[in-house]
Amino acid sequence: MSDWTPEAGTPPVSPPEDVSTPEEPDLPQDGPVADAPSFEPAEPAPLGVGRTPTGRAEVDALLERLADADHLPADGHTEVYEDVHRGLKDALTSLDARPAAAPGPPRPGPTPAYDNTHDHRS
Repeated sequence: MSDWTPEAGTPPVSPPEDVSTPEEPDLPQDGPVADAPSFEPAEPAPLGVGRTPTGRAEVDALLERLADADHLPADGHTEVYEDVHRGLKDALTSLDARPAAAPGPPRPGPTPAYDNTHDHRS
C-alpha cells in the first residue's frame, strides 16, 4: 500500500479491471524450504516388468535387450527400443519366408487317363 494521496481537485485513479496484482507466496523467510521440489532428473531405475520366455532364442535375446534401457537415462531408451523393434520385425518377417525347396528327384506328374480310342484289336 502507498502513502501517496492525490492533490485536492484531482480525481482518484483506479487500476484497470484486467490488471491483477500477484500475491506473495507464503514461504518462510529464514533458511531453505524443506519440501522444495527438485528439478534434477531422477536416476535411472528398473521398471520391474517381467519378461516371459517365448522359446525362440532370437526373440528371447531381443526381449532381454530391453533390460538395457533400465540402466539408461530416458533419452537413451530410444536407441534400445528401436534396436529391439528392428530385431523383432526381422524375426517376424523370417516367419513369412518360405523354406527353399530341397533338391531331389523330380516328383512324378499325374498319370494320364487311359484312352481307348486308339485301341485297335483285330
